[in-house]
Amino acid sequence: MSTTADRSPVTPANAAAIAPSTSSADRFMRSVLRLPEGQTSTAAEARSAFQKSLFISTCRCTLMYIVFPFVLPAVGIARGVGPIIGVAIGLLAIVSITYSIRRFWRANHSKRWHYTIFGLTIIGFLIFLAIKDIASIT
Repeated sequence: MSTTADRSPVTPANAAAIAPSTSSADRFMRSVLRLPEGQTSTAAEARSAFQKSLFISTCRCTLMYIVFPFVLPAVGIARGVGPIIGVAIGLLAIVSITYSIRRFWRANHSKRWHYTIFGLTIIGFLIFLAIKDIASIT
């Protein structure tokens, strides 16, 4: 027979790890993200995925707004390739952000909703920029 002294208390820090949330909004997001029940990830894996997606987005912005418009034309190369490479890198960034959103949800991370909103906002900007790049190609 166990007593309450044997059990560790449930705190906000370990509550997410003990039982996954069962709100209807969480269940809806898990179904949208096509996450299987019972499969989990760690918070460290979620942070790693976030860092990788942020790195890819940073590289895209550096290339599109510094290297392609200023550096390469100054040395006389790569005129007009910016939009094509921008679309490719943008698609890679969208896939990476989606992957990291899935990791946050699989880990049942406490900031999963925050990152989902942030990630979807960035994806929206990337889609807008991809449409602009495709329009400039044609």
